[in-house]
Amino acid sequence: MTQGERRTPARRTVLGAAGATVLGASTALAAGTARADEQQAAGPARTPGRGYRSLPVPTVIGHRGAAGYRPEHTLGSYRHALDLGAHVVEQDLVPTRDGHLVCRHENDITGTTDVADHPEFASRKTTKTVDGTALTGWFTEDFTLAELKTLRAKERIPGTRQENTLYDGRWTVPTFEEVLRWAEEEGRRRGREIWLHVETKHPSYFRSLGLGLEEPLAKLLRRYGRHRANSPVFLQSFEPSSIQRLAKLVDAPGVVLLSGASSRPWDFVEAGDPRTVADLVTPEGLAWIASYARGIGPTLDLVIPKDANGRLGTPTTLVRDAHAEGLILHPYTHRNENAFLPADFRKGTDPTAYGDAFGALKRYLETGIDGIFSDNPDTALLAAADLAARD
Repeated sequence: MTQGERRTPARRTVLGAAGATVLGASTALAAGTARADEQQAAGPARTPGRGYRSLPVPTVIGHRGAAGYRPEHTLGSYRHALDLGAHVVEQDLVPTRDGHLVCRHENDITGTTDVADHPEFASRKTTKTVDGTALTGWFTEDFTLAELKTLRAKERIPGTRQENTLYDGRWTVPTFEEVLRWAEEEGRRRGREIWLHVETKHPSYFRSLGLGLEEPLAKLLRRYGRHRANSPVFLQSFEPSSIQRLAKLVDAPGVVLLSGASSRPWDFVEAGDPRTVADLVTPEGLAWIASYARGIGPTLDLVIPKDANGRLGTPTTLVRDAHAEGLILHPYTHRNENAFLPADFRKGTDPTAYGDAFGALKRYLETGIDGIFSDNPDTALLAAADLAARD
């Protein structure tokens, strides 16, 4: 793709996808996973894709699946995201002690599994420093895959999403290979490519333990035919060096994730690179990112900052500047609950109640972002349809 080129699909594409969600998409509970040996026997699909520029704009990315409705990073959450109409489903990857990649938002699994209820693992509780932060709990790198598979997933924020606790214990922690097999089977069943948005978590930390993420990830992508420039997968990381490393191994599009403006990527900290995220979102910083990546995933505050009272202010020039470098923008994260919304879109005083999610999404989508991560993909799709109807 020529640098600076940006193609926007017809709005009817967005409206059609959202309409299908409202009028007919199944929301049936996924009761479990298909047997891995049966999926392996079916073999991965090898149908060439059309590339990320063929996705609807704005693209709705199911954040950790459909985390607003199911415990995150489970096959049940991923499947529900597709049932709700999400265009892409996200996975976060961390390793086990024996080098398998599994889907967890963090290597600390204290809050997302029932590990604390397993007396046989009580002695594994420990304190570690990950990217400069001390954490106490249980960590994936201290478990073999076989041991990890004896655990069950549970809701990460039960105080906010009490209804999700209904599904506690229903699913295991999936490996990324299981997700690839699942995606191929879902693609055959649904008659379309299943897009994945795959993040390497704490890559420098794990490389220091001899558990580098990029090489086994690239190996799996090649095994399942998702290593090409037009494959239905994005590769993302908060560490630019991880995306640079992946760019040397596979041709799948990379996305650099960007946190708060004053923060520094952890690989920059370790390398003594003084640049902050504020430096990376300048035209010069974006040109550097565009030399090896196809997009950025900024926090929504980099698109529209909040004032001292937590209300949305004036949009920055980030969308315009990124598009000038040919980069797409997939900001994170939309959630429906008051606790996660800008102050001017909250309703009532209950932080767990839904606020004016559509009002907030309208402001964000009107900036021209190419997609958005959402815990509630059905809400984001309806907001996209509202935008299309006004154009």
